[in-house]
Amino acid sequence: MRFFKSVLATLTVALAMTALAAPAHAGGDITRSYGVWRNPKNTVHLEIKSCGPATCGIVVWASAKAEADARKAGADTLIGKQLLRDFEAQNNGSLKGRVWVPTLRVTLVGTADVLDAKTMRAKGCVIGNLFCKSQVWTRLDGGSVLASRAAP
Repeated sequence: MRFFKSVLATLTVALAMTALAAPAHAGGDITRSYGVWRNPKNTVHLEIKSCGPATCGIVVWASAKAEADARKAGADTLIGKQLLRDFEAQNNGSLKGRVWVPTLRVTLVGTADVLDAKTMRAKGCVIGNLFCKSQVWTRLDGGSVLASRAAP
C-alpha cells in the first residue's frame, strides 16, 4: 500500500508538471502554455518553452524538500532538469508528452489542458487509464517569476 501511495504522490507531481507543459484549447496552440508555472504545493516551478520541434518544461526553482526528495532518489539537483519532454498539441486541444519523475526514476505519459490564462490541469496515469491523478498548476506572472527564483 505504501508503494502505491508513493507512486501516486510522485505521479501527482509528474502530472502537475505535465499540466504545466500542456496547453489545451481548440486549435492546439501550445504556446499558450509557455511561461513559468508552479505546482499546487508551490514546491516546483517549471519554465515551459519550445525545445526544438516540441515543447519541454525545465525546473527553474525547487523547494528544499523537493530537492532533498530528488537527491534521495539519486538526482543531484532538480534545477535545470527537463521534467517535461516532447509535448505536442493533440486534435482535441490537449497536450501530450512524456514526464520524467526523478523520485521514481521513471518517465510517464502525461496530458494537460489549459483552463484559462492562469491555470492548467495535468493528468497522468500509472498503468493505462488506471491509478490516474490530476492537478491544477498556476502560471506565475513576471513579478512572481522573479520572486519565485529567489524564494527559499
